[in-house]
Amino acid sequence: MKRLFLLPVLLLGAGCDATGDGPIPAAGQGILVGEVTDHAAFVQVRLTATGRLVDRDVPGRAGTVDFTLSETGNADAALAETQTVEAAADHDFIARAAFTKLKPGTVYQCRTRLAVSGGAAVEGPVATFRTLPGAAKADPVKLVVVTGMNYAKFHGDDRIDREQHKIENNTDLPAPYAGPDKALGYPALASILKEKPDAFVGTGDNVYYDTPDKPRAESIPELRRKWHEQFVQPRYRDLFAAVPTYWMIDDHDYRYDDCDNTGDDLPTPAQGRTMMIEQLPVAAMESGETAKTYRTHRLNRDLQIWLPEGRMYRSPNAMTDGPDKTIWGAEQKAWLKETLLASDAKFKLLISPTPLVGPDDLRKTDNHCDIGGFRHERDEFFAWLKEAGLDRRHFYLVCGDRHWQYHAIDPTGLEEFSCGALVDANSRLGRKSGDPKSTDPEGLIRQPYLQSPRSGGYLAIEAAAGKLIFTWRDEHGVELHREVKE
Repeated sequence: MKRLFLLPVLLLGAGCDATGDGPIPAAGQGILVGEVTDHAAFVQVRLTATGRLVDRDVPGRAGTVDFTLSETGNADAALAETQTVEAAADHDFIARAAFTKLKPGTVYQCRTRLAVSGGAAVEGPVATFRTLPGAAKADPVKLVVVTGMNYAKFHGDDRIDREQHKIENNTDLPAPYAGPDKALGYPALASILKEKPDAFVGTGDNVYYDTPDKPRAESIPELRRKWHEQFVQPRYRDLFAAVPTYWMIDDHDYRYDDCDNTGDDLPTPAQGRTMMIEQLPVAAMESGETAKTYRTHRLNRDLQIWLPEGRMYRSPNAMTDGPDKTIWGAEQKAWLKETLLASDAKFKLLISPTPLVGPDDLRKTDNHCDIGGFRHERDEFFAWLKEAGLDRRHFYLVCGDRHWQYHAIDPTGLEEFSCGALVDANSRLGRKSGDPKSTDPEGLIRQPYLQSPRSGGYLAIEAAAGKLIFTWRDEHGVELHREVKE
């Protein structure tokens, strides 16, 4: 089934036609800013031959993109910086510029010009973003954390095996979205844009290579197509033109459900890593194997975040749990401990693609809270946090992956905040503490908040005036629950 999402002429750039066909290029997936710090940012545009979906894809096009960055409100054009970047087939026609000499807490605008061989350059999409205030400034910052952006379930892909979903999840698959604004994409994205956050954090499952499972995306063109159909949606283009991003990946946008690095099934681990570096502005495009997919950022005086890597370094899921079994790997674990100890931020957030507290479904074995999964590493890390005193100094866990929102307190006292699924059609009710089908059958975990009824939505986190405020909202922006730490 073909769906056509028309890209407004305004976002394509002055003089662009509705399709981008002919000598006039398009930027069908808009503009994307990523990995903003107090002094640097990546900005990327994918040059396309059309501004809409054609046969479930957005064809790319070779050419160049000029990125011109300037401070907003500064009339001195001499201070603007322009970079010209090639959009080539080797990198899916994505041009990514790296700006490294920015000022802390400053609002910038990045304008683009698009060109293809034999054609005149035209105006492309424009992004506006603020650099992080950094450790020296107490300016408020707000993040929005999301997961579970399932395109096929939202749009109602008729290739999804609904009976298999019921067997695996013990519930019927929610109905696809039926609103008249469906062609614009997920309603939660419009709600997030109204929040005016400083950054959007995609914790993983940003696309689903394995939904539908038959056919599953396996080849590079098929994997790329998943990103194309996702980001061509108008609400993504609107959001990313105004809100910079941080990205992680999890199982569905690495290989397939609950995957590790074993087996010959496609996509391979190498392909999953390649897609992350290529499609998302987390590192320089040419960095390849040298790019670190785990990192930490100091947002302001009070808040620092850690974004760990949960798939690339893990032991086999089937391995017996014990001291040698790991999700993070020795190098990342040492880095995590070292940087946590070095931080003087009042609030420290480990934003993990997967949960550490839960509870989760008893049947699962691929994360830190699962029985038979990676609990030994989790327990060792929790013991280290308590020994270091970090459990008493505003260290909190935030997770994606789970399709329901919650606030859970482990018996150790460590707290976890789950953002829940962004898309209503990808949400479900969560496991209650004490449920015999959960990873906490004894009811040891306290649950100050467990979302009910189910819905799509997101978690907003704001560091302001010495407080850390967690606010869960549904996909329409309605507040569901709030927790304040100070």
